[in-house]
Amino acid sequence: MRKAVLIFIIFSAFLIESRASVFGVRPDLATAIVYYFGLRNGEVKGMLFGSFIGFVGDSLSGNILGPNILGKGLVGLFSSFMSGSFFRWTPLSGAIGLFLLTVLGGTIVFLSRTMFEQMPTSVMNAVYTILISAVINSIPGIFLKPRNE
Repeated sequence: MRKAVLIFIIFSAFLIESRASVFGVRPDLATAIVYYFGLRNGEVKGMLFGSFIGFVGDSLSGNILGPNILGKGLVGLFSSFMSGSFFRWTPLSGAIGLFLLTVLGGTIVFLSRTMFEQMPTSVMNAVYTILISAVINSIPGIFLKPRNE
């Protein structure tokens, strides 16, 4: 039952990402899902889950495989640090953590595509897109709690 719910949430996130936009920017809801999974399940599971979600995202985008795998994998790895091993979790730290990890993941995807494919957009447009996605993602970061809280 849990796996079916997780698959439904992942499918819904990719569907919403492809259809919705805020200020002309598509949200990066997959990063919020990876953040939550890493927060709840630790470094290794978070990194593996993030890499899987990144693989799905790269496969759906039609671009080269790898940028989202690396970006989401690192988000899953670093989100586990928010669960109390380095930081004491508060709603504000959850929002800031998801904001920063969204910026990290988006920056890695942009730099990877720039280095290994072609520059997908201008640097200023990439910064705008990444920051708007991070602001959107910081909202659920307030409510996503680690297992031990």
